Amino acid sequence: MPDPVDMNQPPPAPSPEPGTSAKSTSTGLPANVAAAIACIPLIGGIIFYILEKQDNFVRFYAMQSIIFGCAWFLFNIVSAVVHAVFSAIPGIGGILVFFWALIAALVHLAFLVVMIIAIVKAFTSVRWEIPYIGPIARKQVEEA
Repeated sequence: MPDPVDMNQPPPAPSPEPGTSAKSTSTGLPANVAAAIACIPLIGGIIFYILEKQDNFVRFYAMQSIIFGCAWFLFNIVSAVVHAVFSAIPGIGGILVFFWALIAALVHLAFLVVMIIAIVKAFTSVRWEIPYIGPIARKQVEEA
């Protein structure tokens, strides 16, 4: 029969999983959570790049998010210009606009998939470099 004193004590707190980062950043958030939020293109990246001064993991994802967000924004501008040019072409302009809209939608879907992958990788504490953008972000963070 168990001792009645033992039944009244709360169970011991669970220990963190091996390999998880319980280290807090200068923002007070765990590094993986801060990096995942920093993956929100432009806004999340800018906020966490300014606020986080110590953790290079979070700063890397923030810089990568800034560069990625700028690339996405630049694509939107180019897409609007191409759409305006194609729509001004008489006769075949409507067909060109349709195909450009289809291509633009696929590119936007690709941007969204890459963003989701980056968020998941950051949340699982894996340093993942977006092709072409990641090495640039790494160099920027290492120089700072």
